[in-house]
Amino acid sequence: MSARSRSGKLATLLLTGALAGLVVAAVALPANLLVGRGLNLMSMAYEDLPSDLKTPPTAQRSYLYANDGKTLVTSFYTENRTDVPLDAVAPTMRQAMVAAEDTRFYQHGGVDLRSVVRALVANRGGEVRQGASTLTMQYVRNVLKTDPNLTPEQREAATATTFGRKVQEMRYALTLEKELSKDEILNRYLNIAYFGAGAYGISAASERYFSKPPGQLTLAESATLAGLVQSPDTDDPIDNDPAAALGRRSYVLDQMARMKVISPADAERAKAGPLGLHPKNEPSGCAATGVEHPDWGFFCDYFVQWWDTQPAFGKTVAEREQALRQGGYTIVSSLDPDIQAKAVQQALTVYGYNNKRAVPMAVVQPGTGRVLSLAVNRHYSLDPNPKGQKTYPNTVNQLVAGGGTIEGYQAGSTFKMFTMLAALEAGAPLNTGFDSPSRLLTNYPVSGPASCGGYWCPSNANPSWMDGYRTMWTGFGRSVNTYFVQLEQQVGADKAVAMAQRLGIRFRAANDAKLARDGARGWGAFTLGVAATTPLDLANAYATVAAEGTYCAPLPVNSITDSAGHVAAAGNPSCKRVLEPDIARAATDAARCPVGDQSTYRTCDGGTATQVHDIMGGRPVAGKTGSSEENATETFAMFTPQLAAAAIAANPDDPGDHVGSAIQLNVVDAVARTLAAALKGEPQVDFKSPSMATAFGLN
Repeated sequence: MSARSRSGKLATLLLTGALAGLVVAAVALPANLLVGRGLNLMSMAYEDLPSDLKTPPTAQRSYLYANDGKTLVTSFYTENRTDVPLDAVAPTMRQAMVAAEDTRFYQHGGVDLRSVVRALVANRGGEVRQGASTLTMQYVRNVLKTDPNLTPEQREAATATTFGRKVQEMRYALTLEKELSKDEILNRYLNIAYFGAGAYGISAASERYFSKPPGQLTLAESATLAGLVQSPDTDDPIDNDPAAALGRRSYVLDQMARMKVISPADAERAKAGPLGLHPKNEPSGCAATGVEHPDWGFFCDYFVQWWDTQPAFGKTVAEREQALRQGGYTIVSSLDPDIQAKAVQQALTVYGYNNKRAVPMAVVQPGTGRVLSLAVNRHYSLDPNPKGQKTYPNTVNQLVAGGGTIEGYQAGSTFKMFTMLAALEAGAPLNTGFDSPSRLLTNYPVSGPASCGGYWCPSNANPSWMDGYRTMWTGFGRSVNTYFVQLEQQVGADKAVAMAQRLGIRFRAANDAKLARDGARGWGAFTLGVAATTPLDLANAYATVAAEGTYCAPLPVNSITDSAGHVAAAGNPSCKRVLEPDIARAATDAARCPVGDQSTYRTCDGGTATQVHDIMGGRPVAGKTGSSEENATETFAMFTPQLAAAAIAANPDDPGDHVGSAIQLNVVDAVARTLAAALKGEPQVDFKSPSMATAFGLN
């Protein structure tokens, strides 16, 4: 046995002897003298208390709200608990708790000697049949049994029903009462007590049983909740025994009348009514976003992904998850319910919920990276699907932001943006021209169907409309493959790959990551969008161009406040300049061509999505369509100075199921109409013009 164990047992023996002496003396001495002398001997220095008794680390539920700070998306908890100050609790609730658990709470100093004597007499045979716990002692026990720093065995030992443990509780209670006010102790107890039905603390309990905050509890409701604390599991009127809850309510009301905090008539009136329960389940986790908003789960899922990467909330993913479920954070997300609703509505015009194909869409704010919407024609749900429909309409796969088994989808010619930016940065102006034939023999060695004598030879999708002399304006506008492959050869495919990564494109597919790492110089097809990406990554890359070269990491929150009211810096945008503004402005100027807008120098001549300009009501806009090989996927990315968005039509479960070229028009319309609705009523902001140097190579 260690020295510490021996000294602890010795202290307990001495204290037990002292307490027994107090009991003997109680026959002959006045109670106030006993309290003043005997019980004071049992207390200890406040600084020697376990740290959790001085500052209780109660697990609290975290709330995730939409960007208005009011609309609840979901909550996260291990224990359904939210601490509240005492003045937020109805006076009747405070009185009811004292009446139920410790009628002499305001008279004793943490240990009620009368109760101790009564209990010792009742338990003199050795078996503990009657307790003597004050409310302060119960608070001590609650803290010790939930202390996260103790092992399960230590927690069990700390709350074991033994005489020695009772003495230890008394020591702690006496010490606490010397340092804390009665109201502070009562407040702490109300916040830590378990009320049954999964509700920890008075705030969670009042919402769980009566769907109201604790400040609005009536006398009868207060007595009901106070009565549950003694046996919360068996007396819980929602899941177990309403009759027992009624009986306990009557007991508490009678105790309140005896204490003269209410009149006997008030007690009888309160006893005469029904329990009046209005149960409410607090959502927990992303699958609980509710029947009304089954689409919000995809945003919530991305938020959790993001949270798990933030070192501010713990050293490991497990610690960060624990912080989310126990830390009592108030998180105002960046989710815009109106934009989300419009995005879902538009996605459903492309494919319905029961279509095996999906059209995930993301909307991002340039300059902050805040994610305003993650929409798709799916329900975020664990509910079973109809036979033969494994992952639709219900799924928890992250189809919009990627992660888990979702590596992404080929985005086709939207990747020409990265080749154009790399070329501009290398000094090539927008008017860089190439004769662009129907088919181009390159210097990239390949094998297979795309090989011409061992070298890659891509072709244009629509030769009669695409072939000929092209610049970045017209090559981007008409999506001329053979132009951009020549531009890529000039600047280097590795530079285009590096540019994409600089703008936040992540290579989740193992083969893409390997090519980017080891074979980027020979990855000629990269400019045609053969790498898998996600709508969120793509929208945010285009948002970087919209923000004139400022990249901001995708951010699903507006603010994060901890339980103490401190604002976490992790909720702030994380931005850096990755392009010179003039380079981004030049790329934007060319990107106005595909969508029916006109460049600063009126050099656009044809586009693949010219209807966008009219859908946007003439607002300045830029963007790019993308079709992967054999139209397996169809993509559209677009931006204004205020918003950026991208959507990709694909079959997430079967890349061999080609969506076909006909769906591209629907995808373009869906994205454009989402942004048009989002910007309705917002000021019209124009793009800044590129310099003559980046446009024409003129100094």
